[in-house]
Amino acid sequence: MEYLRPHDLAREHGISTQAVRNYERDGFIPLAERTPSGYRTYTEVHAAALRAYMALVPAHGHAVSGQIMRSLNTGELDAALTAVDRSHAQLLGDRRTLDAVGQAVEHLTSGPDTGQDTTDPAPASTETLSIGELAHRLGVTAATLRNWETAGILAPDREPVSGHRVYGASDVRDAELAHLLRRGGYPLERISTVVQQIRTAGGTQALSAALDDWRRRLTVRGVSMLDAAVQLSHYVARLDIAPADRFIRAGAAAEH
Repeated sequence: MEYLRPHDLAREHGISTQAVRNYERDGFIPLAERTPSGYRTYTEVHAAALRAYMALVPAHGHAVSGQIMRSLNTGELDAALTAVDRSHAQLLGDRRTLDAVGQAVEHLTSGPDTGQDTTDPAPASTETLSIGELAHRLGVTAATLRNWETAGILAPDREPVSGHRVYGASDVRDAELAHLLRRGGYPLERISTVVQQIRTAGGTQALSAALDDWRRRLTVRGVSMLDAAVQLSHYVARLDIAPADRFIRAGAAAEH
């Protein structure tokens, strides 16, 4: 068996030998054997583990990647696969949210379509609405709008004397977006994140560019998941942890 030094593993990925030792300490790669003098000796199994981990990080993030590798290195294949599945499901959820936000932006730039009387004019930049007026425009209750405020989705101003909520054009935009996403089944926490992104972007025009960037990042992540799956499969093939995996291989061989 050919043995590898920490430097050999580190050089392939452009990292330090200390990083390799840290990954071993954290359970991302298996423990190395030691020479009588105490030096670490790695094998191709360790190299495959490190390739898998380095490919997993841009696809699933550091925390999930570490969870996947620790599960594999302790013989828990199902736990590792479950973590992968959850990450893929999250990516799918992000894509659905992106599509919903894109539809909302198109809706907001073309005019409101809430199912209410379309003779009501859309709020101009200086127009303000009360909580009752906004609730009527959207076809929701005032309590719903207050819940959205508690969740961080809405942040209306207040009348100096009465303290009543005052909704400006940007508040109406945020409320319409929240209404669309709620109809799509999205939780308030996710809607709050999306609305915060709109506020940071500075409006729907800037948000359109942000959405394009978001879509590119999701595409990059999706491709990274494909690359990670290849390296992860190579590593799992070297591990004797999955009777089910052997059954699957036997079945595939029989088909050929």
